[in-house]
Amino acid sequence: MNHNEGVQAGLDEAEVGRRVEQFKATCKQAGVRLTPQRLEIFREVAASLDHPDAEAVFRRIHDRMPTTSLDTVYRTLSLLKDLGLVVALGPRRESVRFDANLRPHHHYVCMRCSMTRDIEGPELSVSVSAIPDAVQELGSVIRTQVEVQGICRACSRKPPGETGTQGEKGVKS
Repeated sequence: MNHNEGVQAGLDEAEVGRRVEQFKATCKQAGVRLTPQRLEIFREVAASLDHPDAEAVFRRIHDRMPTTSLDTVYRTLSLLKDLGLVVALGPRRESVRFDANLRPHHHYVCMRCSMTRDIEGPELSVSVSAIPDAVQELGSVIRTQVEVQGICRACSRKPPGETGTQGEKGVKS
């Protein structure tokens, strides 16, 4: 199984390569050992368009690295978050999802199947100076992000009670 099997097509290989090189440089600078498991876990998130949770990453790398445990995936994702290499997206139906796109962007989330995709555009940009004083009085603002919620096209074609098959369910593992 190659590195992109199981991941939806569309992410530029050059961008994945850039992210992997940043991962290697950050690990070296932080004195973090670059293990094959850490590299494969990061590569899976870096190549993903769907912001996988830990269980999805585990399923996707299992054939390539059968000795990697789910605990290793969770610990590695936590390390990647601490190193600033991925961003944890808030709870999505009991699980945290991870995003290796560190450029300013926003997200579209399907409220039925949890399919999550990056969206970009100046129309959604919120500058820190535009944050209400009440929020700034709570503490510093590090970044802003818009989350657009809706029903994806695949789910909108299904009866309302039926859950979608995009997101994790629609990705081959």
